[in-house]
Amino acid sequence: MAQTTVLLSAHTPADRFRPGFSRRIVQTSQLMTVVLDIDNGPWGAPDPLHSHPHEQITYIAEGEVLFVTEGAEGEETRKLVAGDLFAVPSGIPHSIQLLSQRARLIDTFHPIREDFLTK
Repeated sequence: MAQTTVLLSAHTPADRFRPGFSRRIVQTSQLMTVVLDIDNGPWGAPDPLHSHPHEQITYIAEGEVLFVTEGAEGEETRKLVAGDLFAVPSGIPHSIQLLSQRARLIDTFHPIREDFLTK
């Protein structure tokens, strides 16, 4: 039988997986949400474009980012602020550039990102 999961931010240590980046993860068998905190901005350039087989929706909870994606006309960019969202279908190259000092992004992935789980 499936069970519910609660992530209590004050009681869940963050995974600092690279300098300036930390994340907390909650998941079910098919869906993953990641609270991503970035505190090393602003950046002079976007992170390199990347893609993955997972569908992704990101909510900008705090801060400002430049959302970069590879579209039919080449590279496209959009400035996003707190309250904005973006959605990325499977396999589409994308990235961000942090424009503010810090940001909190809420990423949701389907299926779950096995590569994010600590061994």
